[in-house]
Amino acid sequence: MNDRTPGLTRRGFLAAALGAATVPLLAGCSAGPVAAGLFGSSLSEETLVFWNLFAGGDGARLQIMLDKYVAEHGPNSLQATTFAWGNPYYTKVTLATVGNKPPDVAVAHLTRAKPLAAGGLLETITDADLSSVGLSASDFAKRPWDTQVTDGKNIAIPFDTHPFVMFFNTDVCEKAGLIESGGKLKTIKGVDEFEAALAAISAVTGGVAITSANVGGETATPWRLFWSLYNQHADATPFLSDNGAKLTVNKDVFLSLMDRIQTWVKNGWLNKGLDYATSESYMFTGKAGLYLQGEWEITTAQSIKDLRFGMVQIPTIFDKPANLADSHAFILPRMERTPEQRLRAMTFIKSMLDQSMTWAEGGHIPAYLPIAESSAYKALEPQADYASAADAAVYDDPAWYGGSGSTFEGIVGAQLGLVQQLSQSPQQALTAITDQLGVYLNTPSPL
Repeated sequence: MNDRTPGLTRRGFLAAALGAATVPLLAGCSAGPVAAGLFGSSLSEETLVFWNLFAGGDGARLQIMLDKYVAEHGPNSLQATTFAWGNPYYTKVTLATVGNKPPDVAVAHLTRAKPLAAGGLLETITDADLSSVGLSASDFAKRPWDTQVTDGKNIAIPFDTHPFVMFFNTDVCEKAGLIESGGKLKTIKGVDEFEAALAAISAVTGGVAITSANVGGETATPWRLFWSLYNQHADATPFLSDNGAKLTVNKDVFLSLMDRIQTWVKNGWLNKGLDYATSESYMFTGKAGLYLQGEWEITTAQSIKDLRFGMVQIPTIFDKPANLADSHAFILPRMERTPEQRLRAMTFIKSMLDQSMTWAEGGHIPAYLPIAESSAYKALEPQADYASAADAAVYDDPAWYGGSGSTFEGIVGAQLGLVQQLSQSPQQALTAITDQLGVYLNTPSPL
């Protein structure tokens, strides 16, 4: 526990301003009323203030979990506020913390929690904190737990892993000869098998075989596709090093991979240009057999009447399994806390972890092993079919301007999308990325 309260320093204010200015608001969670933090209000001492960025299906499931917490702890036990996700959310968390008005508990992507921790804006979560509610490091999946450890300290408690996965239309893939008995997709491994599968599906659809969004302002998906397949290469290196100060991507792998993606487009297997909604509608309506996106789109797929579909981990097309992922996690923004307040925060987090099965119904892979390893979760379909993706998760490299919904993803994803659109060559994209990242590479973290 820290023994001092941060003030609103010039660097802290600059960090928040940069967070607000660098990327436009991204779709995701809808904004809710601000009831604590930035503008403050009088609350009962027993009220825990919780900030999150969940809307849609995630927001509905979270509300069920929050209602249970309130039912167990009393009507004045919780004040939960939902904000729009992306840089605006993290700006609010930063400003509230440096202004000494943070929430007691907040949600953060692990890739965004690390810059907050580097700036001294998070409390360390100690072994004593964990044990106070019956938790230990061994209760969590290894990949997200190891990822949150920063400078040997715990900065967050992982809630889930949400990977980039592959959806498949059962009817289309069945006609292409890719479905086993029981409706499971046949294992696809290696470039040759993957491209043969694309060709077979394309013959069925008379058009594209696989879709991945890349137009209409969509920059996150091209990055997710690239980072998944790039990290399947044995020679893959970090894209960024030294907390975002160096560009260290393996240029040969970058160029080779993007050239192959362009070949898939030229062959008619991968879409040249589709926005987010249209790319998934192709799989839903049988215009494509495969669809690449985050597992959270399970809720949308399940809402389509008569759609027979499944989900699997991204096939190992190159040397080793890998798929981009991030993790929602609980953080303790820096503030002076009494032992009672600290225990209340940990009790709330434990309540959310205990309800991870409700969360898993929305597609996210539980990080809490008592749920992830339970018979109930293993019987959950199609979630259990891609649960192994958590073990192959690859997170964005740490950088003050990086992580989910970040400036980095916006810059790089835009150029990758242009390559998929055949609007520029892989080399032109790499040159543009290098030029546009230059100002960030050469700017020390403002935190």
